Amino acid sequence: MVDNLKIRLEKIRKFSDSAKRRASLYTDMSKFEGKSTAQALRCTQRASAPGKKMQKIGVALVLAPEPVTTPIGIMLIAAGTIFAKKYNGATIHDIGHETKHTISTINDFKNTVM
Repeated sequence: MVDNLKIRLEKIRKFSDSAKRRASLYTDMSKFEGKSTAQALRCTQRASAPGKKMQKIGVALVLAPEPVTTPIGIMLIAAGTIFAKKYNGATIHDIGHETKHTISTINDFKNTVM
C-alpha cells in the first residue's frame, strides 16, 4: 500500500515539474519582441492563399468600367486559378501529420520484411 502511494506521489511530482517547465516555455515564447520572428511563427500556423487573392483582384478589375482593366483582370483570374492549383499551403501541422504517416508506413514495411 505504501509503495503504491509513493509511486503515485512520484508521478504527481513529475507531472508538476513538466507543467512548470511547459508554463515557463510558453511565457518565454510570448515575450517575443521582434516582429519578424512573430510573423515567421504565425506563418507556420496558417498558410495564406495567394491564388484566391489574385482571383479576387481579377474579378474587381473585370467589373471596373474601364476597357483596359478587363483583359488584365481576366489574366489575373486565370493566373490565380492556376496558382491556386499548384500552390502548396502546407502548415506545420500538415508536415507533422505527413511525417507520422511516413514513419508508420516505413515501420509497416520493416515489419513485413522481417
